[in-house]
Amino acid sequence: MLRPTVIKVKPEPDYLLSLEFSNGEKKTFDVKPYIKGSWFGKLKDYSYFNAVKTNGFNVEWPDGQDICPDDLYFNY
Repeated sequence: MLRPTVIKVKPEPDYLLSLEFSNGEKKTFDVKPYIKGSWFGKLKDYSYFNAVKTNGFNVEWPDGQDICPDDLYFNY
C-alpha cells in the first residue's frame, strides 16, 4: 500500500497545520517540535510559517524547509 500524500495544507494558529491526504483523511500536525536551529527556526516568523504549500507529496516552505510525509501522516 502506498503512503497517502498531502493534497491540501492550511496553516493554523500556534504552529499547527491542517492537512488533507490523498486517501481523504484529515489530520492536524504540530510543527512546534521542528522549530529550532537556523534552518527550521525561520518558521518562528508567522508570516513565513503561513507561506507553507503542498507539492502533492509533502509540505514545504519557500526556502526549502519540508517535513517528511511519514512524519506528517503517522506523527500527527
